[in-house]
Amino acid sequence: MGIHMKQSQLFTRTKKESPADEISRNAELLLKGGFIYKEMAGVYDYMPLGLRVFNKIVGIIREEMNAIGGQEVTLSSLQEKATWEPTNQWDDEQVDVWFKTKLKNDTELGLAVTHEPPMTKMLKDYVQSYRDLPQYVYQFQTKFRNETRAKSGIMRTREFVMKDLYSFDIDEALHLAFYEKAKQAYKKVFQRMGIGHITYLTFASGGMFSKFSHEFQTITGAGEDIIYIDEEKGIALNKEVYTDEVIEQLGLDKSKLVEKRAVEVGNIFTLGTRFSDALGLTYTNEAGESKSVFMGSYGIGPGRVMGTIVETLSDDKGIIWPEAIAPFRVHMLRLGDDEHVKNRANEVYELLQKHNVEVLFDDREGMSPGEKFADADLIGIPYRLVISKRSIEEGGVEVKKRTEEKGRVVPIEDFITSLETTNSPEA
Repeated sequence: MGIHMKQSQLFTRTKKESPADEISRNAELLLKGGFIYKEMAGVYDYMPLGLRVFNKIVGIIREEMNAIGGQEVTLSSLQEKATWEPTNQWDDEQVDVWFKTKLKNDTELGLAVTHEPPMTKMLKDYVQSYRDLPQYVYQFQTKFRNETRAKSGIMRTREFVMKDLYSFDIDEALHLAFYEKAKQAYKKVFQRMGIGHITYLTFASGGMFSKFSHEFQTITGAGEDIIYIDEEKGIALNKEVYTDEVIEQLGLDKSKLVEKRAVEVGNIFTLGTRFSDALGLTYTNEAGESKSVFMGSYGIGPGRVMGTIVETLSDDKGIIWPEAIAPFRVHMLRLGDDEHVKNRANEVYELLQKHNVEVLFDDREGMSPGEKFADADLIGIPYRLVISKRSIEEGGVEVKKRTEEKGRVVPIEDFITSLETTNSPEA
């Protein structure tokens, strides 16, 4: 859609009624606003407005993954049984969310639930010596999970894009240095998306290779997890590791821990040599000895983050998008069908385009101001700019932030200047 769009040309429409079959706030608002379309339970399509938000989220994550040395690839969703058998993950007893299918010649295939084994198998072709390491490889790729229940809108779906990064290091010490970088990169991602203040680094069970893994949990009443937060230190514990022993080990005071509901928006794991041992990913060290590659994995679901943002940053009128990921920066409303107003609105629209301002122009005919205001609140773009007889008489445009109660009339040039001086949306 470029950086400007006329709302009359948008094929999606806002809806007044809430969908009857949705219990989650994110699905309700995203469906009403025309951001997503529901195919079936747990499966959603992204419409033009929704895809703009989704792509901005992906863009932020991509920048931060590249900044720590990530290289982007895309692996296939169709996976061979042989790739997953060495780690026992083909077994439905071990992984109970597979979608499995067959080729015409009866060869069994699966739709990937995650990509540790295929990524490890792929690296075998490129890693022989210690000189070939480290490698940090990531993708934005569609995963399929045959969940029993899908009830949290786009926060838990059966088909979803995940950013999964895999680290391949010589040993644990080098792995841990990168792990720390990844942790900081994740904090930056959530900060830039406007939920850093309610997202906590959370200690969780680490499985067989490390005492802890880390989740990033965002506080929301719609969350599926219970976490215990030390608000002063900005860290939390997942319910599964909430024991006196762990609390003491982390140097926390039990009386200061606050219980909250939260949703997991990202996680980072030390994998150790589980996958490299099983699939034979080794390197030759300086002494000529064969060693297993030491691995980690790092996941964020852009759709889940988008749903979480809607759950946490919305009010009774609709969504409140943070500037960094809003579908457009400005929502321009033309009130009335008077020729003079129409002409002025077109002039302002062209001026905004000239200054590269991302603008959605509500040029729809025959709608009352109240209907346009309600739609603007529902869609949740950061700045609402109104062109009406009154604003023209007062010599400007009426500007209101989505979070403000009242607007004010200012000259359009002043508004554009103010946008240019605050031109880093994540600030």
